[in-house]
Amino acid sequence: MNKVSKVVPAILTDDPKTLESLVRQAESFTNYVQFDFMDGVFVPSRSVTCEHIGAVAPKLSWEAHLMVENPEQHLEGIRQAGAQKVIFHYEATSSPEKVIAHARRLGLAVGLAVNPETTVSSIMSLISELDSVLFLAVHPGFYGSQFIPEVLGKVPELRNTEAMVEIGVDGGIKEGNIAHVASIGVDVIYAGSAIFMQPKPDESYNHLQLLAEEGSRQRS
Repeated sequence: MNKVSKVVPAILTDDPKTLESLVRQAESFTNYVQFDFMDGVFVPSRSVTCEHIGAVAPKLSWEAHLMVENPEQHLEGIRQAGAQKVIFHYEATSSPEKVIAHARRLGLAVGLAVNPETTVSSIMSLISELDSVLFLAVHPGFYGSQFIPEVLGKVPELRNTEAMVEIGVDGGIKEGNIAHVASIGVDVIYAGSAIFMQPKPDESYNHLQLLAEEGSRQRS
């Protein structure tokens, strides 16, 4: 039986009050979310901080997607705020191995995010050290960015190396493409605006998960 793609809600905001509202919404329909962190340097936008999330005290498990320069400087903070996992960008550091080692010392699971232009071959030497790889299907930093379908070709490329690593796709996920994304063998699909910018986020989440399950059954 094919493994079913899991949909993870992605929370992105620069407003602490909105953050609390989004977290409380998410708590009503899921037990796991991703918080997006942005520094205004690696990406143009800024987001809430670890301190804001700690103040909200989410009653669910979560991971951090660091869209920041020098990600190693943020690891202590996100761990103290309650993260179980960190995903940092390959393009954001000259020493990804050091970031991975630091995160491991803190007891964090570790994922590597890859921008649309970065090739699979660029990261192959790191795969054995990772829990997951996250392929960005948009240029990161904004809700509702334009989906780049060519990125999906990286999923079978990595799968064909027989690497035993979880594969995720993030960015531009909507009702119209999530089944296809699931059908190519993605383990985790992240959705932000397709959930939280809809009239009923709980219903949108459940519908996306059903579509992902349908897509998963189409795998060869």
